[in-house]
Amino acid sequence: MSAARPRLLYVTDLAYQARGRRYCDEDVFLTSRLRAEFDLALCHPLDAAALMQSFDGVVVRNSGPVLGYRKEYEAFRERALQDGVRVYNPLAGRADMAGKQYLLDLSAAGHPVIPTVDRSEDLHLLPEAERYVVKPKLGADSIGLRILPPDALPALADGSVLVQPCVDFAYEVSFTYIDHDFQYALYAPRPDRRWQLEPYRPTVRDLEFARRFIDWNGLAHGIQRVDACRAPDGELLLVELEDLNPYLSLDALDEAGQDSFVAATKRSLHRFLAG
Repeated sequence: MSAARPRLLYVTDLAYQARGRRYCDEDVFLTSRLRAEFDLALCHPLDAAALMQSFDGVVVRNSGPVLGYRKEYEAFRERALQDGVRVYNPLAGRADMAGKQYLLDLSAAGHPVIPTVDRSEDLHLLPEAERYVVKPKLGADSIGLRILPPDALPALADGSVLVQPCVDFAYEVSFTYIDHDFQYALYAPRPDRRWQLEPYRPTVRDLEFARRFIDWNGLAHGIQRVDACRAPDGELLLVELEDLNPYLSLDALDEAGQDSFVAATKRSLHRFLAG
């Protein structure tokens, strides 16, 4: 790393259109604050591989689903690993960064996850339900998600999709971590309005739930978001562990919360670059 201020390549797709969220606003805010301690340049994810060698580190933020540019993303990963480029989050994540296989593995191992299978011969392992969620293994941002009756499942469960029962949950809640430190939690009181978020005060049991997945993933550095739903029995079930480019919903925090998150991000980045 250079003796001057650290140089960061900040990867974001400012033009990506997400339902209920403005990725560009979040990245404009965060980079405006990070500039106090880092020299920053923003680039589109398709340009990252060509530019990253000129920087001390690469920060992957709201880069959008890699589904639309998977070949280029894999080339970026391969080159970064080969050349020892520091990528934040580090590329060793076991969750969404590596696809959706982790939901199958965690479900099979008995972790508190929405029951998940991918093959017709395993459909009997799911609890009976009137409706099921079917989504591509390589999907993201609800792309390709369908709600289907039980009789439609055998023809679709061929290993390329995930099948889960439609859980009648009370609400969804997200826990955001930097490195292994809890930062804040937000929830959607109305299940039909996923991105109308409000601050959530987690219980000790809630944090124990979220922390088990952060520990399981094993990333020493980076920003992760644990998404869960409150099941009918009152327990939390994992929906997703986002370890690639989690949207942070910083606009749902008050000024003190935003300041705290920015300060924690700066400390994390300094530790990461010095490591």
